[in-house]
Amino acid sequence: MKKQELSRKIYNDKTIKKTQRKMKLLGFNKGMDPIRFLNLRLFTTFIVFFVVLYITSFGYILAPIVSILYYFLCGKILLDNKIKKRSEILEDEAMHFFEVLTLSLETGRNLEEAFLVTINSVSSSLSLEFKEALREVKYGKSLTEALIGVQERIPSETINNIILTLTQADLFGNGIIDTMYNQIDYLREKRKLEVKAAISKVPIKISIISVLFFVPLILLLILAPVILNYIN
Repeated sequence: MKKQELSRKIYNDKTIKKTQRKMKLLGFNKGMDPIRFLNLRLFTTFIVFFVVLYITSFGYILAPIVSILYYFLCGKILLDNKIKKRSEILEDEAMHFFEVLTLSLETGRNLEEAFLVTINSVSSSLSLEFKEALREVKYGKSLTEALIGVQERIPSETINNIILTLTQADLFGNGIIDTMYNQIDYLREKRKLEVKAAISKVPIKISIISVLFFVPLILLLILAPVILNYIN
């Protein structure tokens, strides 16, 4: 308790809440306590500071710079990059997951039953999130509340829009199958555009690699005779 109070004196509420939101976006089974993460980052920053201070000739100059960079990059690498990667993985899984869900709804199942069939049929990170939602429903939450909880753990706006559609359908009993097929078509088109964008970047990457590899090689071939003559 005292540790918690001390930590709250070190970090303002805005920092704690922002870190907590990011922790949630890592998934229901991946998030660390935000204060624990902040303390760990601060502790390792001090270690970096003293290591750089004692092992380098200009430690008194480099230590503050390196430790400050570490402090900010630590959050970027450990949280932001992981969240971005998780978002990409979930979006890759989304089309298949929601196709199976829609097919389950077409058979006349209600939304909760359709989710149960889907998570048992599709093995993915997205399935795990909805499996956790159904577990929460089992222990007393409404399906709508559980789906809102899933939204808080999903870093993809695209998927969250689909979950919002499902939540509204559960609340108001709207016909959802046609809407879900529209959402699936959107996911399919989005995937096509992403593939096209990735393909269009290939020539640029090849050009950069060619410049980085061949230009030094050509310069070496040109300058090698001059260098050898100078040595001889």
